[in-house]
Amino acid sequence: MYLRRFIAGIALAFTASTASAEMLDVEKDELKFGFIKLTDMAPLAVAYEKGYFEDEGLFVTLEPQANWKVLLDGVIDGQLDGAHMLAGQPLAATIGFGTEAHIITPFSMDLNGNGITVSNEIWAQMKEYIPHENGKPVHPISASALKPVVEKYRAEGKPFNMGMVFPVSTHNYELRYWLAAGGLKPGYYSEENITGQIDADVLLSVTPPPQMPATLEAGTIYGYCVGEPWNQQAVFKGIGVPVITDYEIWKNNPEKVFGITAEFAEKYPNTTLAITKALIRAAQWLDENDNANRPEAVEILSRPEYVGADYDVIANSMIGTFEYEKGDKREVPDFNVFFRYNATYPYYSDAVWYLSQMRRWGQIAESKADAWYDDVAKKVYRPDIYLSAAKLLVEEGLSNEADFPWETDGYRAPQTEFIDGITFDGRKPNDYLNKFPIGLKGEQKVVGNAVEG
Repeated sequence: MYLRRFIAGIALAFTASTASAEMLDVEKDELKFGFIKLTDMAPLAVAYEKGYFEDEGLFVTLEPQANWKVLLDGVIDGQLDGAHMLAGQPLAATIGFGTEAHIITPFSMDLNGNGITVSNEIWAQMKEYIPHENGKPVHPISASALKPVVEKYRAEGKPFNMGMVFPVSTHNYELRYWLAAGGLKPGYYSEENITGQIDADVLLSVTPPPQMPATLEAGTIYGYCVGEPWNQQAVFKGIGVPVITDYEIWKNNPEKVFGITAEFAEKYPNTTLAITKALIRAAQWLDENDNANRPEAVEILSRPEYVGADYDVIANSMIGTFEYEKGDKREVPDFNVFFRYNATYPYYSDAVWYLSQMRRWGQIAESKADAWYDDVAKKVYRPDIYLSAAKLLVEEGLSNEADFPWETDGYRAPQTEFIDGITFDGRKPNDYLNKFPIGLKGEQKVVGNAVEG
């Protein structure tokens, strides 16, 4: 790091007459960011390796974290200046579900990127209920194909266990969404019982991402929802089959965010802008020229200091394909999106979707007005910071003006491409919740082991 900083200092001095004229006067230049070993941490690795942080006068250390709780605690207590976060983490912390702290995000890190994998044994039983064409399963695969398997296990007195990475993770909500869309109850949370397993057909529990394949292989869980490369790892190890991607559950769904404390953003506004500029440039690089840079990105991510999985495992989902059953590799060009489709813009409606799922499953215990969802979204998601950073990049000739949604009010148009066909309008979260046959709605509340109201 020190050699890198020394070289960067020389470069900055050399270009003082040009680049430094554009450089923000950052209040804090030495920063430490946390991440979990997943391919969607790529914008951080790329911003570091391609020198985008240094271009902004920032000297960054990237540090892998043991799990999502340790990572969040590190940001809250100041050991980390910011981190690659689950989209639900800043929202949950700000409303006081779990650890309470005001966390914001000026930058959404990616779209899509997760999958649901089941063990070979479960897959063999599911296949009986899945239509086939030309000898291959028809995708997307509904959880209705899993339902008779779960019912069989229940009849035999066996609990059906599946893994997700954290209670407020995208993975928890995507797995629950898929299960419920197929007629399976994934369980509720209550203020007294935070297991999330109240009245559940399928019992979901937390497993850190890199441990998912080993936990599946040990038989502790029958399946899991996780980000890459840990679905493809199951294919390479021959221990499981990814049955569906989150792209098929909700096309172009928001995934991770970059999180910092509200206090950090207030104390170091120029530093926050500089970080956001560097991350936008990294996202652009990851997607430009029809993903032409992805092989280089895969090489970076395969290094032990980042994801540390084999190149081929990471490449299996990063360069436009996704392998389901061994040998069944299909084109999924948008499985990992880092910049196109306004992937990096922190939409309020994305925040509202996560909050709606927290309410649906009881993490938000009481009914909330639509205005409450809007208010929380605007406390946490900060498109004002994002667009300020984008404006600077356009002025510097490093980004194209047409690539940013300058005129949006922060809400996407109603989205229809969900596996269950239900339309989501971020402006009307309660109407959205009322459409689900499984899940809390209206004044309903979990009391004891039942839903009331």
